[in-house]
Amino acid sequence: MVSKSLFSSITSVLPRALAVNEAGGPAYKFPAKHALAQLAATGTFGNVFYATASDQLDQLRKLIDQVDDNEFLAKLAVYSRERAYMKDMPAALLVTLSTRDTALMHKVFDRVADNGRVLRTVFQMVRSGQFGRKGLSSSLQRAFQRWLNEASTGKLLSSSIGNDPSLRDVLRMARPTPKDDARRALFGWLTDKEVDKWAPATEADLPAEVQSLKAFRAAETEEAQALIAGDFPTSVRWDLLADSAKGPIVWKAIARQMGPQALRMNLNTLLRHDVFKNGNRPDEAMIDYVAGRIADPEAIRRSRQFPYQFLAAHLNAADEVPHKITSALHDAAEIACGNIPQLPAPVIIGLDTSGSMGCSVTGWQGRGRASKMRCVDVAALFAAAILRRNPDSVVIPFDTQAYTANIDPSDSILSLSARLSKYGGGGTDVSLPLVEANKRYAKRTFAGIVLVSDNESWINSGRVYGYGRGGSTGVMTEWEKFKKTQAAAGIADPKLVCIDIAPYGNTQAPDRQDILNIGGFSDAVFNVVSSFLESDTNRFVREVEAVEL
Repeated sequence: MVSKSLFSSITSVLPRALAVNEAGGPAYKFPAKHALAQLAATGTFGNVFYATASDQLDQLRKLIDQVDDNEFLAKLAVYSRERAYMKDMPAALLVTLSTRDTALMHKVFDRVADNGRVLRTVFQMVRSGQFGRKGLSSSLQRAFQRWLNEASTGKLLSSSIGNDPSLRDVLRMARPTPKDDARRALFGWLTDKEVDKWAPATEADLPAEVQSLKAFRAAETEEAQALIAGDFPTSVRWDLLADSAKGPIVWKAIARQMGPQALRMNLNTLLRHDVFKNGNRPDEAMIDYVAGRIADPEAIRRSRQFPYQFLAAHLNAADEVPHKITSALHDAAEIACGNIPQLPAPVIIGLDTSGSMGCSVTGWQGRGRASKMRCVDVAALFAAAILRRNPDSVVIPFDTQAYTANIDPSDSILSLSARLSKYGGGGTDVSLPLVEANKRYAKRTFAGIVLVSDNESWINSGRVYGYGRGGSTGVMTEWEKFKKTQAAAGIADPKLVCIDIAPYGNTQAPDRQDILNIGGFSDAVFNVVSSFLESDTNRFVREVEAVEL
């Protein structure tokens, strides 16, 4: 008699896991387009737990070579910048396009290089020679020249912040022809040329923003600077004033010129410059002003900010930042939850709290630079945000065991996120939330399961290297069981969503009609997950392909 365990019916729907992930466990390899999209949405060219920065660069180049679709590369560059909010990956894709399809490169150049920071990154990547060229081609030079001539004065001044390379380096190599004397004077001033070399332009041709900046820097007293700063053009970034600011009075004037996001991101800077003090006492008026701007409900809803930004600010805020301001970050995160789409039904959220999730979400960038935001912090925030909008959902933290999450409904979302991020720290068994779902929640109905992980499973339910039945992963074996229990409970089409927040090219569950793999830790992920659970069958790659050029 043939072996029923070997030829049982479930093995016919379980694909064999033929790849090995970075942790040495079984996995499914992404197709090249999906792997490239995953990397573009999560990669930062930093050292992460299982891959170095050079590994990411090698992987990127290999995947690009496998994708013979320049339009997809162009759309992915735009998606990576506009929806995943990445900086370095879209720049790399843009440089690649400059060698493969110059027409498409010009079409997306300004959308990818939407600020000076990304423009300088593109320039440095060209100069490095890592993508097939070491200098600006005539086509790339035209793109840089167009950008430099069409950028507003404020945008150019903002672009001048930063070095290695500097905007001066870019201007000297791109050599744009000024469109008028105002632009000629501005280029001369930005490149530190002698005034007589600006001819026929003169200092009188400098734009009003530059004249104000020069007056601010030349002011001899703190009070004179404060007067100028208080009336400064909003198109000029506050940090252009920072190096010359003479004291707390000036910094308070600068703070009142900042927008809510600049305030949120620079609390420690304001603290260092005594913005929250009035002599030896707290400056209650400034504290109230900053707290009010950060937690302005209308501004948060209008800008569609999500909780992620407020968690980052909270993690980075020094202990000395006034409590009223850190409390405003909690309030702002709660308000931002209203921008998260409500799911069609409760879900089970598998929250990876394994050791590898303790890595900085942007990787280690060298010279000791790394974001305080860890992968587990981001994953916990996803779980907390989904739970806040969908309170009947269930969160299951896991490493090599599943934990019972003690959730206090009265906790703020940032406190809830911090509580969830403290579980675990061991190995990785991505199948455990599904095992728990099949054991403990078989009689409840769910729209599906959302796994937030780096997907580096290497042990599953006590079985070495995480294999499930028929050579599949444990995740796939348990997922098929979950679908059967949900069908018995009346849910015919549950969905599995695997959110990967690390730049690896494999998964524990391959894309299918009922399975979505999505990469990234940006706010756009919430909308993609919601659409998929609503039975929108678009996949992650189709999200990229839907970008209009």
